[in-house]
Amino acid sequence: MSDSSTPSPTGAASLRELAEAYGVASEYWSFFGERVVVPDAALRAVLAALGVPAGTPELVRVHLAHRRDDPWRRMLPPSVVARRARTTPFPVHVDHGEPVEVWVELEDGGRLDPLQVDHVVEPRTVDGRLVGEATFEIPAEAPLGWHVLHATSGTRTSHATLVVTPDRLELPDLGPDGRAWGLMTQLYSVRSRQSWGVGDLADLADLAWLAARREGADFVLVNPLHAAEPAVPLTPSPYLPTTRRFVHPLYIRVEDVRETAYLSAADRSLVEWSFDTVRDLDTDPGPIDRDTVWSAKRSALEVVFSQPRSAARDAAFAEFRADQGRGLEDFALWCALVDHFGGTEWPEEAQDPGSPLVAQLRRELADQVDFWCWLQWVADEQLARAQEQATEGGMRIGVMHDLAVGVHPFGADRWAQRGALAAGVGVGAPPDMYNQQGQNWSQPPWNPLELERLGYAPYRDMLRGVLRHSGGLRVDHILGLFRMWWVPEGMSPDQGTYVRFDHEALVGILCLEAQRAGALVVGEDLGNVEPWIRDYLADRGVLGTSVLWFEKDDDGAPRAPEDYRAATLTSVTTHDLPPTAGYLAGEHVELRDRLGLLTEPVEQVRRDARREREATVRALRARGLVGDDPSERELVEALHRYVAQSPAALVGVSLADATGERRAQNQPGTDQEYPNWKVPLGDASGRPVLLEELFDSARLQSLLRVVDDAVHPEG
Repeated sequence: MSDSSTPSPTGAASLRELAEAYGVASEYWSFFGERVVVPDAALRAVLAALGVPAGTPELVRVHLAHRRDDPWRRMLPPSVVARRARTTPFPVHVDHGEPVEVWVELEDGGRLDPLQVDHVVEPRTVDGRLVGEATFEIPAEAPLGWHVLHATSGTRTSHATLVVTPDRLELPDLGPDGRAWGLMTQLYSVRSRQSWGVGDLADLADLAWLAARREGADFVLVNPLHAAEPAVPLTPSPYLPTTRRFVHPLYIRVEDVRETAYLSAADRSLVEWSFDTVRDLDTDPGPIDRDTVWSAKRSALEVVFSQPRSAARDAAFAEFRADQGRGLEDFALWCALVDHFGGTEWPEEAQDPGSPLVAQLRRELADQVDFWCWLQWVADEQLARAQEQATEGGMRIGVMHDLAVGVHPFGADRWAQRGALAAGVGVGAPPDMYNQQGQNWSQPPWNPLELERLGYAPYRDMLRGVLRHSGGLRVDHILGLFRMWWVPEGMSPDQGTYVRFDHEALVGILCLEAQRAGALVVGEDLGNVEPWIRDYLADRGVLGTSVLWFEKDDDGAPRAPEDYRAATLTSVTTHDLPPTAGYLAGEHVELRDRLGLLTEPVEQVRRDARREREATVRALRARGLVGDDPSERELVEALHRYVAQSPAALVGVSLADATGERRAQNQPGTDQEYPNWKVPLGDASGRPVLLEELFDSARLQSLLRVVDDAVHPEG
């Protein structure tokens, strides 16, 4: 190991102390085993993003003192997050020697009185006032939920958010084997003859029902369905949404909106004409054209929106808006503002949701706001139907949604939640063997200080949105609930640093909201992960992730399936790799070579890929899963049987593997060089495979039978 940086200049020790006090790493161990000292400029930029300016030694001293004294200025902490079945202590600060009364107003209206415990803490002089600290405990039997903590002493009162979370999120009933398998797919790629060119929520419902009834699947894991821009051009990546709370209306099936049935002949013709412009896209083998699809679908939805609703439907819509509250209204207003300003730059006043101009535009654009709220309502209805159809078909889990790491730097959440999201930084990843310069995904991270001050409400509301009508949730890069790599604006990704989050709070709230939704949680914990994090997540009932190509022994050989972790979702491949047939053929190497992404000579990378394939085939042969000269299809099935022989609770099968598709959905490190997130579901030759013919495929039936037999050997 080596130190990759020179020591900081004299006087920087206090800056590093300040950084660490706010959870900003002043040094870290790199992927390559080197100790890296973070440059002072990066520390100052990250601290500034947290609202802690540290540009001068005097500012550093002031904020360091503030960090030490600030908890003593508050009677109660900003938030308290407790675990059920464990006592949770918290401090209360009052004038030294003064009595204090503390109680909890429970979510259901009841009252709970925390007990004061004997814990002596020396008083502290803050702002000329001698402050004492008393310690109270949330009892282990406190009910789960979102409560309000109150304190009063003399004339002073205080209140804070109290969240009581499950000690452990239990898995749903997975049947006598205690295991389940399901499909993994990019929904937009799964099209039917009625899809308008992009797989939609009706296709999701049909896919789930057919997978359950015909093949015995227990879940369908789909890409994030978060909302993108309201107007073209749309960002193709489902992992760069404008908000994670609401749904992309692109996925609405127009014909399934109830009011469509009552259109006049003239209005029905308008809808049909819109469909005619995209009808042929369902069988187009080329890149998916979201812009054309959304333009046509939006025109049709505007026609349907103008159709009068029944009294009951109007009441249901009003209830939905009331339930979703200000979050929905602000998102709908942002969409209306995007339309209003078009491609022009917004006035400065419009950037502030609380400005008089925005209040005026909220009134003037009320009809458009109604439309965007309505789109979320009908999408919510269709999501509910998809989950209902999945479970009616026999799935024990149903639809499993995906939660992206963050949001677009100029999207709805960035506009509406200016304080909760840090400014001047982007989320990314430090240098590693795949990206030696590091990565900057440009997404603004949560500001952990503000999130705590807000009682974690924005985080909770986001989770509730994505967990609606869900049997499971995959959390992309779940390590971000522990720490995230922040890259200051104007700096390269390798000049960033880690910022720590209160993982006890974030993971606990995730478990609470998942339990309330009746959903399980899978955390994507691939890569260089400290072992204690995986142990912690397993202890909280959060499943991990295993991918065959990343499961290696210390000598680089494929790990035996019985040595996989049990508390995981395991699969052969992932959306950031080619489907298995393409990977076996080394197409990931050739693609990266064509795109100029390789950092080593292509012949060396090809040799490494061949050795990996040969080692994997040897492992399959040693277990009697293939013969001496297996075909591509035999290898694909054997690899799935291999991972299904693991103790993993969940086994995922890429739908692309079941059709023989070879093209990757995403090539990391590219933007326009490759049609990322635009590849329609196809067969081995790239011919589109529609939903109507999908389950008649002998290849699909054979692969899914292999997995079902391995997961449920006595079934």
